[in-house]
Amino acid sequence: MQTFSAVRLRLLGWAARRFAGKAGSMSFAGTMSMLSDKSLFPLFRDGLDPVPEVGRLRAEEPVSRLPIPLGIRAWLVTGYEPVRAVLGATDGYSNDFGQFAARVGLTAGQEPGGLGMADPPMHTRLRRMIMPEFTMHRLARLQPRIETIVNDRLDAMARIDGPVDLLQEFALPVPALTICELLGVPYADRDFVQQASAARFDLGGGAYAPLDAINESKAYLRGLVADQRHKPGDGLIGSLIRAHGDELDDQELTGLADGVLTGGLETSASMLALGSLVLMTQPELADPLRAGGPADKLVEELLRYLSVVQVAFPRFAVRDLEVAGVAIKAGDVIMCSLSGADRDEVLGPGMDRIDAARATSRSHLAFGHGLHRCVGAELARMELRIAYPALVRRFPAMRPAIDPAQLPMRRASIVFGLDGLPVTLGASAA
Repeated sequence: MQTFSAVRLRLLGWAARRFAGKAGSMSFAGTMSMLSDKSLFPLFRDGLDPVPEVGRLRAEEPVSRLPIPLGIRAWLVTGYEPVRAVLGATDGYSNDFGQFAARVGLTAGQEPGGLGMADPPMHTRLRRMIMPEFTMHRLARLQPRIETIVNDRLDAMARIDGPVDLLQEFALPVPALTICELLGVPYADRDFVQQASAARFDLGGGAYAPLDAINESKAYLRGLVADQRHKPGDGLIGSLIRAHGDELDDQELTGLADGVLTGGLETSASMLALGSLVLMTQPELADPLRAGGPADKLVEELLRYLSVVQVAFPRFAVRDLEVAGVAIKAGDVIMCSLSGADRDEVLGPGMDRIDAARATSRSHLAFGHGLHRCVGAELARMELRIAYPALVRRFPAMRPAIDPAQLPMRRASIVFGLDGLPVTLGASAA
């Protein structure tokens, strides 16, 4: 069985939108589209920094009410210690989005799903199956392929006359081709995979738009899983089918693949684009990379500073409890601001600036924490450690083609990022 053609993908998108429109969730869409700036401010940025309100709350009220419609009691947690405590707790919370979906009018199949929205024991079982695919030993086989992808994209950029959109030509293709290689997604489908991944994080078009994108990407992945049931490929989906085929149904496999896509594409693309912008505007940070120095510490500091995943998966209180002395009722929704927590000065002084030599005994929360910490963290690190040095060595004079203050930034996206990054490359290094 062949994978979906472009025509079939368009039909899937149409069908997903039609189904969702008929499924009784229009009241949810209408209500959530009225989310105000007072609700969305944790997703806003002031340049590359969280908006000042996030810092003010972290200092004065690290657990504060977040106004959400539909009578939902929601809390925003901004301080490093309370965020770490909420994400690290194994009792008193649920990540099962299904219970929340019913309260806001979503029907079965419309909730995001995946590991991030699952609880033990299902979460424990599925994570145990997928984790061996993300060990450093297993990922090492991808390193030569990532290096080839990076160098091919740099060669392609060098052939372009005039300004280059670094997002479209480098930051998106590198993780897209990597994740397609990992999952076993056909190369011809990468444009759809990229677009669906980006759309699911953007609330700028209303809260209904991400659900539409989720439906489209999951429909595609269901077809890919069905194809590989008949003929397992060499990627992660085929590997899971060979190792655990009798233990995993198609819905679980689709959820795992969707989680890898969700966590591995848009987040890495945003880190590549924004990190490259930092290296261009603060060239002293790139100088050690050009001289052949290691990228490890700089990558960790950029991960902390940018924290592109702005809020963690929501957690739902299953009983009355306290967070940093604040009473939380059973059924309340807790949103943890990772971007706010990673600027908390309990980590050290000057957290609103980048210090590549920073030493701290506490780890950043850019990949989350606890049971739902990002499975693909090491893959993301590998991509960044390969891509940043290769980029600044190949194009040492690269600069933004427009005033950085005029760059199109996503305004209300769970994954913070750029909508474009035009650059002038300058002379290419030999």
